[in-house]
Amino acid sequence: MARYLDVHPDDPQPRLIGQAVATLRDDGLLAYPTDSGYALGIQLGNRDGLDRIRTIRRLDDKHHFTLVCRDFAQLGQLVHIDNAAFRAIKAATPGPYTFILPATAEVPKRLMHPKKKTVGVRIPDHVVVRALLEELGEPLLSSTLILPGETEPMTEGWLVKDDLDQVLDVVIDSGECGSLPTTVVDLTSGAAEVIRYGAGDASRFE
Repeated sequence: MARYLDVHPDDPQPRLIGQAVATLRDDGLLAYPTDSGYALGIQLGNRDGLDRIRTIRRLDDKHHFTLVCRDFAQLGQLVHIDNAAFRAIKAATPGPYTFILPATAEVPKRLMHPKKKTVGVRIPDHVVVRALLEELGEPLLSSTLILPGETEPMTEGWLVKDDLDQVLDVVIDSGECGSLPTTVVDLTSGAAEVIRYGAGDASRFE
């Protein structure tokens, strides 16, 4: 059964954030709210957790996982960014966007697209996520919690707990969260290409 943590949306309790991060460090799988619905999160080195996310979401090996970052400096260690991409990402973050970019050597190969060697990165605008990332001290490997057959992410903590109780270790509930997945922008070619329209305003990239 998953532990259910009721976290304050504006002033997250350090004790509860600490419990969630301890679970991550113990190779646990977390469901947590973001500015674009719920997401599944694990530590970068958690191979078993990666398989668990693939099973829950029925993902193939071409799926772009997302590295959720605390700030732009952390993001810049994980992907190669030219000047145009730098300006575009800087202007749009924090916010409900995922950017696809070439991965640096800091990113484990199993997390990259198998042929393109790219990875998704994002900086969410959500108090609880920032608290988690601050306590963890490194990016979170993440995937939007969209169940097989659905097109939108889960948005209610109690429903996540109800539906996925047996396959998660922790569910964080902090009340309302975003209801649309991130807008995904591919910046690998030098020109922005919107590959999924979601919560973020895509017009700035078109």
